[in-house]
Amino acid sequence: MSKFYTFTPTDNKGKPFPLADLKGKVVLVVNTASKCGFTKQYAELEEIYKKYEDQGFVIVGFPCNQFGHQEPGTETEIASFCKLNFGVTFPLMKKIDVNGPNADPLYVWLKDEKPGLLGFKGIKWNFEKFLIDKSGKVYQRYSSIKTPTKITGDIEQLLKQ
Repeated sequence: MSKFYTFTPTDNKGKPFPLADLKGKVVLVVNTASKCGFTKQYAELEEIYKKYEDQGFVIVGFPCNQFGHQEPGTETEIASFCKLNFGVTFPLMKKIDVNGPNADPLYVWLKDEKPGLLGFKGIKWNFEKFLIDKSGKVYQRYSSIKTPTKITGDIEQLLKQ
């Protein structure tokens, strides 16, 4: 069993969200922020979530305030912002750190599994994405500038496997 399925983050309502429940699905893990130049990616994320959800695709958003303090709100405020402005229906977790001594254990694992350019293990900015295959392996890591619709080919490939 992939270590991915051993993690149980907390959702934005304070409830456990066992990743083991996502076995057999293709998962996109994204660190998000509401006041970022990339925030408009929420719209594309929701678009691809709706397009592939019925085929076994899930997006899990992790709000993070580590980059320019661009996610200052509470979990309730973040969820409301995402719903009102972008119609977000994919799961959002509680706000976490993705870097440093308080980094969420899932993100420590994701960065170890798929380091960035030149082996860099940190997350550089909001809206970095990790695509997880149906067996829980990290298939690919995408920078913030890679928009969600530009990775649909990889998502479709994994859904067919």
